[in-house]
Amino acid sequence: MKVLVCGGAGYIGSHLVWELAAIPGYEVVILDNLSMGHIECVPEGIAFEQADIRDKEALDQVFSKHTPEAVMHFCASASVGESMIDPLLYYENNVVGTVFLLQAMNKYNVKYFIFSSTAALFGTPEVIPIADDAPTKPINPYGDTKLAVEGILKWCEKAYGTKYVCLRYFNACGAHKSGDIGEDHDPETHLIPLVLQVALGRRPAIKIFGDDYKTKDGTCVRDYVHVTDLATAHIKALEYLVRENKSNQFNLGSGEGYSVKEVIEAAREVTGHPIPAVIESRRPGDPDVLIASSERAEKILGWEKKYNTVKEIVATAWKYHQKHPSGFDGKK
Repeated sequence: MKVLVCGGAGYIGSHLVWELAAIPGYEVVILDNLSMGHIECVPEGIAFEQADIRDKEALDQVFSKHTPEAVMHFCASASVGESMIDPLLYYENNVVGTVFLLQAMNKYNVKYFIFSSTAALFGTPEVIPIADDAPTKPINPYGDTKLAVEGILKWCEKAYGTKYVCLRYFNACGAHKSGDIGEDHDPETHLIPLVLQVALGRRPAIKIFGDDYKTKDGTCVRDYVHVTDLATAHIKALEYLVRENKSNQFNLGSGEGYSVKEVIEAAREVTGHPIPAVIESRRPGDPDVLIASSERAEKILGWEKKYNTVKEIVATAWKYHQKHPSGFDGKK
């Protein structure tokens, strides 16, 4: 099966490519505009097309040239804060771009679509852990764009027979076991790489935004799922689509979560660095706990996580950051 991976040079997409390309029977083609991705993440021998999903002509050329049988979609703008400042950019890239991608799929009769969605579409949940059928009430444009796409997919199935799986999750983290690819954002906003930047001497301390939440140590508790485990879930979802020919959506979570202080302590143990922490005031809109349940994904998709502790996850991230202390391009 030939699979077009949109956003395949980005953080999550590249880990999916590395896993999928290693499985006999799959041929991978990457489409990425490299606005957030890195050409260094593209394995040797994998077809790469530098293009933007908002470019209809470029999409037509890619589909005509490569004739994929399935599409995996990772190339969304994904910063909650940025989406609040520039919501139209998010609707343009995440919704309009996806519409163009689906139109190309329909034109070239591609029926299988794996959508990298987000648990942000649940907003502030009433019940923890978040079940797959929890109410969807996004509280930011980013989450709303993902929910909009999920709605579009339902109508595409009715009209065109598109079969899809939406995978919803919070914090992708960690790095490939080789340390050759990992998380490299500019600017960086995610906790684990920020903590490790302290150990690398790139920042003096890690900021903790609030220590008076209703949690065991007063800091926010979040889901952390290893990026390779997420990649495996996307492959399992594609296998499910081909096998069952039935659309679905699944949450991918740890089921328990870790506090900010627990993540920092794990990083201290892994790196041997004291990693000073500074308590700052709360950020607006940060819920106490956000954890998703992955029971249905485990039962229906047969998904099994390989990385089950935050220390294991941080260790893989540290291996990557030691190999690339200034990021892929060496400028950070």
